[in-house]
Amino acid sequence: MIFEYNVIWEAMPLYLGGLLITLKLFVISLFFGLLLALLLGLMRVSKQPIVNGAAWLYTYVIRGTPMLVQLFLIYYGLAQFAVIRQSFLWPFLSNATFCVCLAFAINTSAYTAEIIAGGLRTTPNGEIEAAKAIGMSRYKLYYRILLPSALRRVLPQYSNEVIMILQTTSLSSIVTLVDITGAARTVNAQYYLPFEAYITAGVFYLCLTFILVRLFKLAERRWLSYLAPRKR
Repeated sequence: MIFEYNVIWEAMPLYLGGLLITLKLFVISLFFGLLLALLLGLMRVSKQPIVNGAAWLYTYVIRGTPMLVQLFLIYYGLAQFAVIRQSFLWPFLSNATFCVCLAFAINTSAYTAEIIAGGLRTTPNGEIEAAKAIGMSRYKLYYRILLPSALRRVLPQYSNEVIMILQTTSLSSIVTLVDITGAARTVNAQYYLPFEAYITAGVFYLCLTFILVRLFKLAERRWLSYLAPRKR
């Protein structure tokens, strides 16, 4: 079998365009997903049953249903309701990019919220007692002690979620967006070269994953160095 390099080289602008779309979806989804996850994570450690229960129900439902189903419900399902089509939301919900980012942000927020909640629950009591001893308010305790400490310690777990979201962006090609996977599908449809088309897409994802892993390793080395065993 001969690898058709010429075809892939000619299609490279299509792949690079798909790369930009993939990065756009990835960054937007991750940003808004993290913002929502911070709120949900705080709700999950709340001592108020209603607040905690609402966040638990959200994360349970989102984590218990497939990402693809969630995407289809938002992109295709909402369109069947006349009240949605006639509302101010329709210009947004009829846009594939908006729907994909919304679905991905909702999905990652549920997983990230549980990661953050776990980090908050495992905060050493000494840090909390020290903050209370100097008279910190509850707001300052969370803002200056609990959240920064938890976010540092959950970096390894969060890195896995970030990589999963990167891989999940490949689903966007199902709803008309030409991301990296969409570019591969287009090349395959035009030239009937599935191996060349999808192996090239795989290389793009592999390179992006490598970059993310290295970035998180650098972040862990900087912010988690105090947890490393001390050399004697």
